[in-house]
Amino acid sequence: MGIPGSGLAKGLAVTLRTMTRKSHTAQYPDAQPELPPRTRGVIGLFEENCTVCMLCARECPDWCIYIDSHKETVPPAAPGGRERSRNVLDRFAIDFALCMYCGICIEVCPFDALFWSPEFEYAEEDIRDLTHERDKLREWMWTVPAPPALDPRAEEPKEIAAARKAADKLAAEAAAAAAQAEAERGSGGTDASGTASGTANETASGTENDTANETESGTENGNGAAS
Repeated sequence: MGIPGSGLAKGLAVTLRTMTRKSHTAQYPDAQPELPPRTRGVIGLFEENCTVCMLCARECPDWCIYIDSHKETVPPAAPGGRERSRNVLDRFAIDFALCMYCGICIEVCPFDALFWSPEFEYAEEDIRDLTHERDKLREWMWTVPAPPALDPRAEEPKEIAAARKAADKLAAEAAAAAAQAEAERGSGGTDASGTASGTANETASGTENDTANETESGTENGNGAAS
């Protein structure tokens, strides 16, 4: 068991320590606060990535996301192909009067269409104005900060590692092909040189033999005439 009154003594000690410290008051709104990188202020919509999959609306605990869409027929890309249908977004709205900023909609979005923005100054006098339509949500996208830099000690992503491995393999194959072609060109030059040398030797040998035969024949004829 603790000493009776020890809790009160600890509380008074904290109070005394706090009383001796100078307070730091942020003069908001003249001085803007320094927000953490992962501040949950408002949600921005990147409309081009939205495929109207409805995952965010279905997973929202507060049911504060409203999505309307319609289907359009896309002509075939090649002659003889089939027509396809795609969803076209008509309305995307978030009621921030109901939103509890859980971030589930951003986590479940499979196409990176929703992002957190640190902006928090969007109070309204009319509660109905807290329902932000897609145009307003698109404006919040310009306030979304850039993603933080990767940890240099972290493992390389699998996609980058696979791409790097494929590039190294192609480079090695290209280097091997170039070396083989250089070797074939070198062996071809050696054969041509050898052929030329052999032809020259044969020609010189044949010329020498013919000269020697003619000389010997002339000598024999001369000797016969003298006798």
